[in-house]
Amino acid sequence: MTTRETGLLPPLAGDRPARPDEVDEFATHGHALVRGIASAEEIASYRPVIRDAAERHNRETRPLEERETYGKAFLQVPNLWTVDEGVKAFTLAARFARVAAELLQVEGVRLYHDQALFKESGGGKTPWHQDQFYWPIDGPYTITMWMPLVDVTFESGSMSFASGTHLRGHLEELAISDESDARYEKMVETEGLRVCNYGSMSAGDATFHAGWCLHAAPPNVTDAMREVMTVIYFSDGVRAAEPRNVNQRSDLAGWMPGVEPGDLAASPLNPLLWPMRTLREDGPDAE
Repeated sequence: MTTRETGLLPPLAGDRPARPDEVDEFATHGHALVRGIASAEEIASYRPVIRDAAERHNRETRPLEERETYGKAFLQVPNLWTVDEGVKAFTLAARFARVAAELLQVEGVRLYHDQALFKESGGGKTPWHQDQFYWPIDGPYTITMWMPLVDVTFESGSMSFASGTHLRGHLEELAISDESDARYEKMVETEGLRVCNYGSMSAGDATFHAGWCLHAAPPNVTDAMREVMTVIYFSDGVRAAEPRNVNQRSDLAGWMPGVEPGDLAASPLNPLLWPMRTLREDGPDAE
């Protein structure tokens, strides 16, 4: 995308505060649904940009039937903001970061990374898991925005959350897998945990969930691709944790280059998004 074309994208300013009921929902349950955080017109502008970038940078070429459970769950393309100016405008949007900070009830948030999560027609279940199993971040102050770029339903793979599990912190040393799905499904059933699925969501709606909130998604049994863009944030001022598994060691090197355990989590790939600063002040040079 050229600079001229990028300039035609609508700005996503920080003019949408989180409502008190959304803040309460997130604090209590570890997840919240925020309707209409982006308008239909805004999504119509950004969707082709994100979809094109995801298609250009996707590295998964195997047919669905040849993939393992993780690979069948979605096409995962991370850190698109670093390779596409249009995606950068979306990922660094102050509007989204403001809601993330207010749901976390912190003064500011930094970017961890973004990722497109496209669940293909016929794509499998996303197993129960905790995101922060993968993240070398100290403390509970992490949050993911999950925004569909197309209308989604339970049948196409909208998210399910085990309410309140974010308050428990790290549950088990389990990566996304058949084992994590079976173990956590048993926990949900045995303990009678409340499972929330918001069902149908319009393009531009978004769910936000805490890093320790247990969640999953059903298979996509529709004929259409479930196109979703996610942005992961953490509270400004948190420190990098000592990696506890190979996934966290990889994430520390990839998403926070140059940061050592105990350092402030603030590499050039983790700009402060709310309150706003210019990239010249905090973050990689846009040029």
